[in-house]
Amino acid sequence: MSHETDSAAASGTPAPAGRGAFPEASFGAVPHRFDYCPWLFFGSATAEERAAQAAWQRRLTERLAHQGGTVELAAETYVSPLAGVFTDRLRMGERSYIAAHAYVTDEVTMDRDCTVNPFAVVRGRVTLGKAVRIGAHSSLLGFNHSAAPDRPVHKQPIVSQGIEIGEDVWIGSHVVILDGVTIGAHCVVGAGAVVTKDLPAWSVVAGNPARRLRDRRDTPSRDRVATAPGREAEPAAGRAAATGRPGSLEARLERFAARAAEQAGEVLGRCRTEVPGQGPAYLDRPGAARTVRADCDAVEIAALLLGGPPPGIPAADLVARLRGLQDEKSGLIPEYGAGRPTLEDGEAMYHILCVHYALKLLGSGFPHPVRAVHELTPQELTRLLEGLPWEREAWRSGHWVDGIGTGVLVNLQDFGLRAASADTLFGWLLTHADPWHGLWGKPQPADRWLQPVNGFYRLTRGTFAQFGLPVPYPERVVDTVLTHSRDAAFFGAGRGNACNVLDVIHPLWLCAKQTGHRVAEGRDWARGQLERLLAHWRDGEGFAFALTPGVGHRHEAGLQGTEMWLAIGWLLADHLGIADALPYRPAGIHRPAPARLGL
Repeated sequence: MSHETDSAAASGTPAPAGRGAFPEASFGAVPHRFDYCPWLFFGSATAEERAAQAAWQRRLTERLAHQGGTVELAAETYVSPLAGVFTDRLRMGERSYIAAHAYVTDEVTMDRDCTVNPFAVVRGRVTLGKAVRIGAHSSLLGFNHSAAPDRPVHKQPIVSQGIEIGEDVWIGSHVVILDGVTIGAHCVVGAGAVVTKDLPAWSVVAGNPARRLRDRRDTPSRDRVATAPGREAEPAAGRAAATGRPGSLEARLERFAARAAEQAGEVLGRCRTEVPGQGPAYLDRPGAARTVRADCDAVEIAALLLGGPPPGIPAADLVARLRGLQDEKSGLIPEYGAGRPTLEDGEAMYHILCVHYALKLLGSGFPHPVRAVHELTPQELTRLLEGLPWEREAWRSGHWVDGIGTGVLVNLQDFGLRAASADTLFGWLLTHADPWHGLWGKPQPADRWLQPVNGFYRLTRGTFAQFGLPVPYPERVVDTVLTHSRDAAFFGAGRGNACNVLDVIHPLWLCAKQTGHRVAEGRDWARGQLERLLAHWRDGEGFAFALTPGVGHRHEAGLQGTEMWLAIGWLLADHLGIADALPYRPAGIHRPAPARLGL
């Protein structure tokens, strides 16, 4: 087709009458090859065709601005006049394009070299990193309806967590990506996949729901289909990873998850009690003292295994109870029966996490900001950080930072309050990480790397992981954590409790998002721990904090051990690339995805 004669606008022909705000300002009523092959525009468009496209982009910008929207288009971009672009905010980097019949709405940000091919749908709050290629007929749906039973679906409010896609991601044709999903850098999503969960960097996935087939770095890529030079290729559809072979680790994971879900009501019911004058509540284990954490652990276990609130207590009553615990003045949450909490109270600092996420899982949140954290000045925070016992008790120091980081997040996410000390927190941490071993604190003669590794996990959970920021010195962290993982005092035969294992797998899993350094060794360790975990579920009781037999409450099955090992199991499986064998994904304290601030 001759591009000199198939464009009404390019030849000076006026737009057809009656189109109102939608004149064909570029290539007219007759489709141009650039509408369906936009990648050709950047290398072969004539000066006249470029001028026509620029005119169309001006009209598009004016129309969206008139409707209250904003548009930022880099100089070298292409938007087909045949695309339905009705955004509140649109940003496109250089050499990005939107092809014919694509439907793009709401808030869409595209870095350079991003492509939205014909008939694709990009809606809601969607952010694309550099070089994200979206195949034809695919849908990125960064919004959803609520589904409460009190009204028809069409009257439900719209909710949006958004979709975030890292750089160098290849999305095949007819893919569907649902709201709330984060896709790491360098992923390949096979044609026809339905992506419902976050994908770690370098994943190759396919299927409905999408399953991880392998790490893109493990073997030479065979996904690219041979095409003519310059033409957009599509990733091969591939086959979804089948249910694991009988006896395989994947098959055993599936059987374990089914068994745990079937027994979840019994596990929770075993720990439910009646509090005089207050109604039902949860204990960590029968006969234990009542704690705030036990109620929160019950919420997390029910969310993981039952997909809803814990049975036996009306969700509204549980929400009212947890919200009512918050001290209005400080925003901290004391233990049941304790006095006014302070930043020196270790339980209150942990409650910032566990109560916040329990309320989120129940569809609610704190009634008040965490003022004790928000009101810290940079000078006060620096003094407190400097005063923590980093060398002797890196665990306790990291625990405190965990609470502070979560308080900063809660205030920003739920109340729009940005603390003056937030930059101080991250600046101090970045400048005090040891470049030789990557951690904070120092090893001690008695327990060697235990304290610094535990402190690293707790500290990064509430800061770098929660805010989606890279950790400093990830390769050194991996070296140190793997050294600790071979310490027989903690991981020898009959050793290793939930904290010990979590201290290792979370840093390895987190650092693998930044580096492939010694990842095979980490996976070998993770496989051994997962095999061990699967052998220690106790029917009708769940997990004990310490898996091996022994005397004392740590060897008794309870809510804390069950919640932690369920989350640990997911992290171990995800590090091995087989988390899709589990029907659950942590969404509380041990959630793998960073928070979505929406600011």
